[in-house]
Amino acid sequence: MFTLLTTLYVICALLLTIYAVSQTLLLFIYWRHRRERVIAPSVQDWPTVTVQLPLYNERHVVERLLEACANLDYPRDRLLIQVLDDSNDETVPIVAQLCAKWQRAGVNMRQVRRAERKGYKAGALAYGMTLSQSELFAVFDADFVPPPDFLKHTVSYFSADPTLGMVQTRWGHLNPFDNPLTLGQTLSVDAHFVVEQTARNRAGLLINFNGSGGIWRASCIREAGGWDATTLSEDLDLSYRAQLAGWHFLYLPDVVIPGELPPQMTAYKLQQARWAKGSTQCLTRLLGRVWHATRLSLAQRLVATLHLCQYLPHPLMVLLLLLTPPLILMDAFEKLPLGPLGLAGLGPLLVYVVSQQTLYDDWGKRLLVFPVLMALGTGIAWNNTRAVVSGFMGRHGEFKRTPKFGQAKRANTYALRFDRATWVEVALSLYALWGTVIAVKSYPALAPYLALYAFAFAAVAFWSMSDSAR
Repeated sequence: MFTLLTTLYVICALLLTIYAVSQTLLLFIYWRHRRERVIAPSVQDWPTVTVQLPLYNERHVVERLLEACANLDYPRDRLLIQVLDDSNDETVPIVAQLCAKWQRAGVNMRQVRRAERKGYKAGALAYGMTLSQSELFAVFDADFVPPPDFLKHTVSYFSADPTLGMVQTRWGHLNPFDNPLTLGQTLSVDAHFVVEQTARNRAGLLINFNGSGGIWRASCIREAGGWDATTLSEDLDLSYRAQLAGWHFLYLPDVVIPGELPPQMTAYKLQQARWAKGSTQCLTRLLGRVWHATRLSLAQRLVATLHLCQYLPHPLMVLLLLLTPPLILMDAFEKLPLGPLGLAGLGPLLVYVVSQQTLYDDWGKRLLVFPVLMALGTGIAWNNTRAVVSGFMGRHGEFKRTPKFGQAKRANTYALRFDRATWVEVALSLYALWGTVIAVKSYPALAPYLALYAFAFAAVAFWSMSDSAR
């Protein structure tokens, strides 16, 4: 038993170290390319564009979204706005009234309804494409507010490169200061869009469309096989299929589209679970194709593999927690030279520091919220572990939208119910607390690590309960 537990612990620690080192390498790549800027080519004849807005019960934010899209600076005879409305609540008449209003103002905005919500978001996007012959398709989720110059800053690149399949822009934040949860999320989102996306794209590695704030070439979507609802991460799935088919992507960090961060822990956990499950489904579906793609270099395959495995650290973290107290009682850590592996954790920390320093003058002040991010990243581990396991088991599941609140905040009918899995987080917190006590007596170096687990799971569980009680 001792050998088995020790071996499992070392394997988990090494895998987490590989992930941390990969983040450090992306940071080095970003630092090398950080001053590179892509010059927008001039356009003589603007291509036709369809803006797709997939909606499902978004009454709190739909007016804001449609107004922003109606004010996009683009030739009106070249622009179609599709409101892909699968709602079954009062959002439907609201959208109808707003579309009529903007049509009277000369905006080509149409409400598109389907008989059934088949395929969820992917199905809506695919259906919308059958109703338009546009050359380009932009996609905005309901919680985003595209700036007026968005299309003018992205469309021009397609005319200069016929192999360009998709342009992704950087996500900004509409509500970063709502509460500590939204502040913590800004660090995570900024790290991905400032460092990870920039590094991968500039180094010629595979990147992904983030589901919103991007624009696609129609022929790229069709040649890659179209939108597919097989996974819950239809954006990641199509992104990889397109790049494996030979299409190139472009990331524009200087074009920013602000979006709403989930202000509720229950909403945040739902979003994270969907992303974790969808990414794992893409891993099982695409990993073999990545390694059989002769057009990809070894570096591209390795980084793509780590990208597809991005949510696997969470089950590894849970397993490490479960293994640590028994191994303390067995005096195993006297024989495990794990100290050097912990140094690898400095890499991800530097990713957050660099992303904040790049974006904000008050970056030092913003980094004060880093403990919140640590608690989120640790406390969400059980939530995402469940999702990863479900993804590996091949369960498709329902595409559960993240509630958008707009000005309504928490007082609205889209608030989520209490998740009974929260009790597992409570149990893990108590388990980690017990581990902290025995670590203080037997192996003090591990006490802070276990205390973080105890606090993180307790905080996430308490926040979830508080949201459900409102």
